Amino acid sequence: MSVVRDLSVLLRFRGFRRLLAVRLLSQGADGVYQVALAAYVVFSPEKQTSATAIASTMAVLLLPYSLVGPFAGVLLDRWRRRQVFLYGNLLRTLLACGTAVLMLAQVPDRLFYASALCVTAVNRFVLAGLSASLPHVVDGERLVMANSLSPTAGTLAATAGGGLAFLVRLVAAGSDAAVVLLAAALYLGSALVSLSLAPDQLGPDRTAVPPRLGTALAGTLRALVAGVRHLAEPPRREAVWALTAMTLMRFCYGALLVLLLMLCRYALASDPAHGLALLGMALAVSGAGFFAAAVVTPWAAGRLGPGRWIAVCAAAAAVLEPTLGLPFAVGPLLVAAFVLGLITQGAKISTDTIVQSAVEDAFRGRIFSVYDVLFNAAFVGAAGLAALMLPPDGRSAALVVTVAVIYAAVAVTMSRFEHQ
Repeated sequence: MSVVRDLSVLLRFRGFRRLLAVRLLSQGADGVYQVALAAYVVFSPEKQTSATAIASTMAVLLLPYSLVGPFAGVLLDRWRRRQVFLYGNLLRTLLACGTAVLMLAQVPDRLFYASALCVTAVNRFVLAGLSASLPHVVDGERLVMANSLSPTAGTLAATAGGGLAFLVRLVAAGSDAAVVLLAAALYLGSALVSLSLAPDQLGPDRTAVPPRLGTALAGTLRALVAGVRHLAEPPRREAVWALTAMTLMRFCYGALLVLLLMLCRYALASDPAHGLALLGMALAVSGAGFFAAAVVTPWAAGRLGPGRWIAVCAAAAAVLEPTLGLPFAVGPLLVAAFVLGLITQGAKISTDTIVQSAVEDAFRGRIFSVYDVLFNAAFVGAAGLAALMLPPDGRSAALVVTVAVIYAAVAVTMSRFEHQ
């Protein structure tokens, strides 16, 4: 397989191997930590979970990416990246241990959320630093290959970490604090592995004096505004429509995820442990849908065009989502999880393609920063809407129908644009 062959080539670079180990341990810890948060907030037997609590958790997990993300690069260009990995992961180790203590102490939720917010905020710097460091550990000829495989390996590590968290929770008799301590151990491991890299090995290069911090932050904001103006120009109308469609589809996916969490906690399971197992199954099936999208989308988008494929995905969701969701039964919901994983990822791949081809190279980084903000803000907004609409057991036909209407509107709008 070409992927295995490419990875074997990259692993010949000692610096890449060590940087990849930092990534795998760090993102594996992220997967463990996120499952622990979800289990504690949603599936603790002693807690009466609400959709509002779930929305708060999603905000904690995603808002740092939206608010900090566009400006992380400014600081990473001033700090030695090896030190970001070392001290960032040591800080997350301490914060995760603090989260475990807060779980055991049954403190007010605001203190728990503050601790979790700090952990996820540091994560934005670590992930951005991992990407920025790749040119220092592989040659230019293999940089594209490394940019493709390294984040994919990190995503797989996060997924594996989530699976490990489920296993540890079973062994530890449902102790979410024990799962968080496992995440802390993995963060510590990532920090220690970073010591195998020289302090200056990963940059930034000091060939020029960086501008003052205030100037750099203001410049970043101006660059983002310039990127939005570039996107608003007539030649990039398809990119604007694709980003709008993807934001709305991400909104729909987020609302349905909150609905699924509430159903697994109350309506479809006899106890919290059963509900957590059911959620794990649904997420695994949705992950299979994401993988299927990676296989199907290149063929479908090649035949239809990426814009029309987005319209097809949205139309399929508009029909299948209420058909499978309204019975509020386990079997149809698992099928819906697969379908929504496929259409959401299929639309995202197509959107990425449209943006990459429509936007000039000098603006792509800024546009994808805006894309990232829209993506995560839509997810948080969806959780807020679900919190307002969902009853205590999660059975809300109104939410299911609302989401179907949004999917249908996306399908009609994208179809009309592509036929102009």
